Amino acid sequence: MRREQRLADAVVELTDTLVKDFDVTDQVTLLAERCTEFVDVTAAAVMVASGEAGRWTSATAGASADLFDVLTLARLEGPVLGSYRTGEPVGPMGLTGAAHRWPAFAAAVQRVGYRQVCSVPIRLREEVLGAVLLLRAEADLMPASEVRLVQTLATAAAIGHVHEREVRGQSLVVTQLQTALHGRVLIEQAKGILATRLDTDVNAAFELMRGHARRHRRRILEVARHVVEKRALPDFPAKRPGHSHAR
Repeated sequence: MRREQRLADAVVELTDTLVKDFDVTDQVTLLAERCTEFVDVTAAAVMVASGEAGRWTSATAGASADLFDVLTLARLEGPVLGSYRTGEPVGPMGLTGAAHRWPAFAAAVQRVGYRQVCSVPIRLREEVLGAVLLLRAEADLMPASEVRLVQTLATAAAIGHVHEREVRGQSLVVTQLQTALHGRVLIEQAKGILATRLDTDVNAAFELMRGHARRHRRRILEVARHVVEKRALPDFPAKRPGHSHAR
């Protein structure tokens, strides 16, 4: 398969996150693997910030050594943090230049045998999700064209991630609306049942249910469900001394 076709397939693969068992760890692993496949780097590490402060999801590809120290320090200093904060590529640069800016990070990179670093943001418009760290054992700097190619792959991953998140959020809203609608229908049914049984109007029936719920510290939906099922207000057991239900 031609390189151009493989690259196009990789972009589609990274944006296609609308699968039933989507997992962000799988996506960052795929991005790391595709970076090492299409550009001349020795290793790649992908780091995506989670919703919690200080928490990151990371994955590596092509690494011949343990990058635990490098990734730990990358959360505190270095090009990854720079790309994440600015939304722009940092580098490529040799370790001499990196050591002046981030001495601890550069020392950790040197210990595991790499001589050059670069990072690109995982960004969609103004939202930055994380960054890709590129490591080379060779001293000669990466061409700008390869940095742009990694940026293309990172942007594809960002599109997929944001799209999946928005669809998941829309599904949650729909579920919440359906639950609220079901609850409203249940209350209306209970109002009608009580109004008929007690020979009163629906507004008085609702006030009766609401007062009953408040006195017994229960949700009105619980009272309404009982009315629909039993055709009467529930007879809740008396609370034990010292025991109360949270509102």
